[in-house]
Amino acid sequence: MFNKKSKLAIIVPCYNEELVLQSTAETLLNVLDRIIKNGKISRDSYLYFVDDGSKDRTWSIITELHNTYGNRIKGAKFLRNFGNQKALIAGLLGAKNIGCDCAVTIDADLQQDENMIETFVDEFHKGAEIVSGIRNDRKTDTFFKKFTAICFYKLMNILGVKIPANHSDYRLVSYKALQILEKYSETGLFLRGFFHEIGLKTSYVHFDVKPRLAGKSKYNFFSLTSLALNGITAYSIVPLRIIAVMGVLTVLGSFILAAEVIFEKYFLHDTPSGWATLVVLLAFFGGVQIFCLGIMGEYLGQVFNEVKARPRYIKEEEIL
Repeated sequence: MFNKKSKLAIIVPCYNEELVLQSTAETLLNVLDRIIKNGKISRDSYLYFVDDGSKDRTWSIITELHNTYGNRIKGAKFLRNFGNQKALIAGLLGAKNIGCDCAVTIDADLQQDENMIETFVDEFHKGAEIVSGIRNDRKTDTFFKKFTAICFYKLMNILGVKIPANHSDYRLVSYKALQILEKYSETGLFLRGFFHEIGLKTSYVHFDVKPRLAGKSKYNFFSLTSLALNGITAYSIVPLRIIAVMGVLTVLGSFILAAEVIFEKYFLHDTPSGWATLVVLLAFFGGVQIFCLGIMGEYLGQVFNEVKARPRYIKEEEIL
């Protein structure tokens, strides 16, 4: 049975968010006040900002907010930029160490509907250990981002990682989930796959995405590609099995081709010229080999990063 006045931590990863941070903090504090007033969370609930190596005034603003609102605003500053996933992990584990019954992660630009946090808490009180936010649509995305997102989720499902479409890092997780997260030491942890994989009771809440009020998205083609590749290689070995199957099929095809050449030479007495065919086949299989080497390289890179056992992130400063 859950305590109806649970201690809630709201985790906000930040990278160069000076234009929206003040407004975001005030908005989220109002959300906390409303949920506290409704008797669902305790008065010692708080916001925890993680500055992912920003180059603007983000950390100064977080410090000012802490001085203004006291222990309702907490934060950590990375020594350099480590990436959004590392900032989320740092925030979640930081909140666990500080103390909380559940934690919500949300983007600093508040494009995700912050009013759904109360619904997340309601689902938590009903027994859900993880409450995942699902976007209703992608109207605010460009065509390219919308298309690549659809392809990513379909590909992940084909590869055996059954992540719901339009799933995001807007979610609530329980203290039990945070305890499990702490046991996972891998460097390239993909949170959407992780929270799906561990098997805790999960519920889903749909939300609308709002236009960004200021600043611009920190995700570009390369960072999104890196996130997608990390998610695929961290939670599926199907691509490696596809390479093995392709190898077997290629060998079988070469036997068939060899049999055809022998048949034409000895039975039809016609040795084909076949230069164009040869060039096409060499180019095709050369491309396949390079593609396969690229896939294996991605997995090898994952192993390389893990065996070094370097810390996921380094905190330069923390305010509690």
